Amino acid sequence: MVWRMSDPGDDPGQRPVPLELVIGGRDLTEPRLSPDGRTVAFVQRWGGSSAIAVVPASGGPERLLTSSPDPAPGRGMGGGCFDWLVNSSGVVYAAADGELWVQPIGGAPVQLTALERSCRAPACSSDGAFVAVTIDEAEVALVDLASRLVTRLDDGSDDFCFDPVFAPDSTSVTWQAWNPPGMPWDASHQVTATLPTSADTRELSVTRLADAAIQQARFMPDGTSLRVDDTTGWANVAIAGRPIREHAEHASPTWGMGQRSFVSSPDGSRVAFARNEGGFGRLCVLDVRRDDAGGVAFGEVRDVGRGVHGQLSWVGQQLVALRSGARTPTQVVRYTTDEWDRTELAVGPAAGWESYDLPEPELMTIEHDNTTLHARRYAAHRGRMLCWVHGGPTDQWQVDFRPRIAYWWSRGWDILVVDPRGSTGHGREYQRALNGCWGRTDVADTAALVAEAHRRGWTEPQATVVIGGSSGGLTALGMLANHSDLVAGGVASYPVSDLIALAQATHRFEAHYTESLVGPVGDVERYRDLSPITKAGSIAGPLLVFHGTDDPVVPIGQSRLLVDRIRAGGGEVELVVYEGEGHGVRDPVNQRDEYVRTERFLDAVVG
Repeated sequence: MVWRMSDPGDDPGQRPVPLELVIGGRDLTEPRLSPDGRTVAFVQRWGGSSAIAVVPASGGPERLLTSSPDPAPGRGMGGGCFDWLVNSSGVVYAAADGELWVQPIGGAPVQLTALERSCRAPACSSDGAFVAVTIDEAEVALVDLASRLVTRLDDGSDDFCFDPVFAPDSTSVTWQAWNPPGMPWDASHQVTATLPTSADTRELSVTRLADAAIQQARFMPDGTSLRVDDTTGWANVAIAGRPIREHAEHASPTWGMGQRSFVSSPDGSRVAFARNEGGFGRLCVLDVRRDDAGGVAFGEVRDVGRGVHGQLSWVGQQLVALRSGARTPTQVVRYTTDEWDRTELAVGPAAGWESYDLPEPELMTIEHDNTTLHARRYAAHRGRMLCWVHGGPTDQWQVDFRPRIAYWWSRGWDILVVDPRGSTGHGREYQRALNGCWGRTDVADTAALVAEAHRRGWTEPQATVVIGGSSGGLTALGMLANHSDLVAGGVASYPVSDLIALAQATHRFEAHYTESLVGPVGDVERYRDLSPITKAGSIAGPLLVFHGTDDPVVPIGQSRLLVDRIRAGGGEVELVVYEGEGHGVRDPVNQRDEYVRTERFLDAVVG
């Protein structure tokens, strides 16, 4: 029988989702319409390979566009891999070798740069003469498509430069920039450079907002500025500097390049944007009018599509997006922008998911510490629960397609996805409430949400396991150390356990992250107090830890030392090490092993 989610009294009878379905298929990112509106290109990744594929915008067979070298894809709703040439004859893409390549449709790839560095987020000028690109996340350069001459545009005053974009008339380039110790969601600004006519004629201008962050600089066809900023307390789309003003997020934090959570219509009369409603997604369209003074006036906001949307592009009467949902495998879709009819162009996960009656989560909020806390419950009604803490911690698991959740739900586990303070999706104040308290406030919030789940009768402590990776692993360890009465055990993947070591050894992007989340690096006592490694002797377990040998974010030495200290205190812990893996498990062989070991652990701890 197929279990009806509306009747919790039924025996589930839901077929367990096979592991082959979970780890099979491909990841899709960055669909983009060609300038002539005839073709959609998108990036796909499977195993250790990646490629750019194309499909007719009206629907039809897919074809591979790139062969070698592999493109360097973004993740999820991120991008920064490629842009179309303005005549739709091919793409410029950032390859895995760090260089820019031109791939014509039906032609051989041509190497555009030989910098021996890391190029990302190429953007082509409307006159077809130039490509703007970010180099090593630190510089913005102009590449002449004819001569291949590379000219630096930024002046070196910013540590990070992301996502360059040309003005419609191709006379200037604008990008997002910021400097440590702040992260891009703390206080990023916008830089504009006029295109140089000689080495001495470049002009730079900077747009800064007080106590706010800017991302995704764009333009309407007439040159009106577009961006996302959080001056209202929410990450909202702003048109000509004026935010739409919704108590909902219109973008995710800048963890990488190429996010495209909004787009202008070709005539500038509408703006489509992705709205985050407590984790649930929706595609919306705002009517934009001009007032008598030449300014913008906002009209009606219409909901035109359910599901988490991103990577929006709009050409003619077509809008293409990456779409996903709790029941909807990640797909590339095309909307007609008159009736908003939707056509599926490509699907990422393997065939077979359509035969499973997957659940939509239910929202959960509680009042704790004078704050409204948020979570989402995928209910299996079997009396046992996995409390899952997202990484980041400045992030959120939206209600998109997550085979991992479906796998464990289909085996009779409630999944409680928690959004402790520090999570995004609930406004700037909620996100910043973790600053200075990482390892304490997130743990207390998670404990409060788990305790409420017990109070509501969904499960009991002896049938609850806390799971998290990276920052979520830190929170999971904190739960075992400080709230062991609420859980039967924990699973931590590549967890942060030593905040001092993290501040000293993590990768460049997060090198100063702890300064906002914990405090000044010199405050050793605070770092020790908030670090799970300091409380390792209090972790009795049982605990299962996964870590890769090549993790550049959280070096594996943290987990080795953590495990040694837990064992010295008499705790029960197992460490699984994957050779060659980084910050996550990518190899399908290792993924399979991770699921098998986790299931064995859960059966032993809870049954």
